[in-house]
Amino acid sequence: MDIPLHTIAVVGLGTMGTGIAEVLARGGREVIGIDVSPEAAGRAVAALEASTARAVQRERLTGQERLDVLARFRTFSDLQAAADADLVIEVVPESYETKQQVFRALDTIVRPTAVLATGTNALSVTRLAADTSHPERVLGLHFFNPAPAMKLVEVVSSVLTAPTAVDAVTVLARELGKEPVAVGDRPGFVADGLLFGYLNQAAAMYEAKYASREDIDAAMRLGCGLPMGPLALLDLIGIDTARTVLEAMYTASRDRLHAPAPILKQLSNAGLTGRKSGRGFYTYGAPGSSDVVRDALTPLDGARAATARPVASVGVAGSGTMASGIAEVFAKAGYDVVLAARSPEKADTAKARIAKSLARSVDKGRMTAAARDETLARIAPAGSLDAFADVDLAVEAVAEDLEVKQQLFGMLDKVCKQGAVLATTTSSLPVIACARATSRPQDVVGMHFFNPAPAMKLVEVVRTVLTADDVHATVREVCTAVRKHPVDCGDRAGFIVNALLFPYLNNAVKMVQEHYATLDDIDAAMKLGGGYPMGPFELLDVVGLDVSLAIERVLHREFRDPGLAPAPLLEHLVAAGCLGRKTGRGFREYARR
Repeated sequence: MDIPLHTIAVVGLGTMGTGIAEVLARGGREVIGIDVSPEAAGRAVAALEASTARAVQRERLTGQERLDVLARFRTFSDLQAAADADLVIEVVPESYETKQQVFRALDTIVRPTAVLATGTNALSVTRLAADTSHPERVLGLHFFNPAPAMKLVEVVSSVLTAPTAVDAVTVLARELGKEPVAVGDRPGFVADGLLFGYLNQAAAMYEAKYASREDIDAAMRLGCGLPMGPLALLDLIGIDTARTVLEAMYTASRDRLHAPAPILKQLSNAGLTGRKSGRGFYTYGAPGSSDVVRDALTPLDGARAATARPVASVGVAGSGTMASGIAEVFAKAGYDVVLAARSPEKADTAKARIAKSLARSVDKGRMTAAARDETLARIAPAGSLDAFADVDLAVEAVAEDLEVKQQLFGMLDKVCKQGAVLATTTSSLPVIACARATSRPQDVVGMHFFNPAPAMKLVEVVRTVLTADDVHATVREVCTAVRKHPVDCGDRAGFIVNALLFPYLNNAVKMVQEHYATLDDIDAAMKLGGGYPMGPFELLDVVGLDVSLAIERVLHREFRDPGLAPAPLLEHLVAAGCLGRKTGRGFREYARR
């Protein structure tokens, strides 16, 4: 049985309610906006007027279409205005008591055939439905902020929800140009269920003073291609809102990764709730402003006391994709590079790989043929580390095996001149273990490039407890010289990016393992609802399931948190040889090349 949804009431005209009202009005629906605050209603009307005016300027709407949209949106202060609505979407604050009051009142106002939807992203839809006289018509309809721009809508069913109600709002979402994803009733649903655990870990990382807020945010933007860093995103969402969501998630899961980081409580209690208050993790020009302003925690440009060591020549040890990419980066920036492999043939092969990469750059007009030739001329292939005798910086980029790396650092210690900086590109192993394989641990530092090195802007600069100040300063200066963005972090498993990324990926695997959502729905939710460039299962198959499992095991071993234990499904796929794209099968199957 079809349930036509022509007239729709939106209860609560805050930022989200206003955005949903705009989506509906521009989608041809009659919209009844309801808010107890006349000021909120006035702001909602003004926001719709402003957004539609911009749409006319950009030729996305005609003047007459704008007038039609505005005419379809009416505001009221009394819930009685919802009496004739086919669908009511509640978007009031995240409080059971507040939402239950709204639903109880609507129960006596709307027609028996009307559908009631909650916009919650943390509270139980089932609990809200059970408190009404018609629980079969209650469901969740979770839009993402900003609602006009974000494509994802999570359609949340309780065990009481009628399939006809789900079908009706799913059809509506598609007609509005959204991508509906059907999910069950648990805190956070799919997108926020994955997102908020990651945000919580970032807050805890900052609270532990492991890295600065700027470096944490830059690492996740540049290392993972995310539109915002986690701490800036917490400020946008609202730190109090994030805390409420995490409390609900922790109550349901008892997973320590969902237990709100204490700093979220401290900031919330102090009224420092993010952009809306003018201050959260960052300080803003005014409440509601997106302009970040300098505060006491803002790093000063050029404030580093240590003097960097001079670097004119660089040695890169390794012959794989990462070693070739790093050598290319240094050579492009004007450094003389020695590319050393286990044999002259492997070194020549690595240089040939660089030549192909540079040729593609020439074909695409990114560099001239002359610049390509000059870059290649700076790279000297070598079949032995003995060629590193005069380099100022030696960068190790061999297999991610601690014993192999320690042996290599022992050789570098014997070959490299005194004063040379020795760097490892490890992504998960302890830098100090490499340093202790030498007689000069003060000269050893982590320099974690991201793949592909020529394209990725981020370098994690990993300082051990023994790393000298001038060595740290040298690596940061070199990163800037090769046009990379350095972020500082300490020597612990995962550094910044992997410590935040891989628990998120592991939790996505757990969702599939528990039959909560499908691969496709989870990938779609994170791309459309979180702005991620790839869904978690796309990314796992690209990275390699064996690599991902190894990193998960390192994190679990380091932090001893049960929530970091690798998902059994990931372990089973690796044991079966399903490692992702490189084997033709991982979470999905791929055509063999």
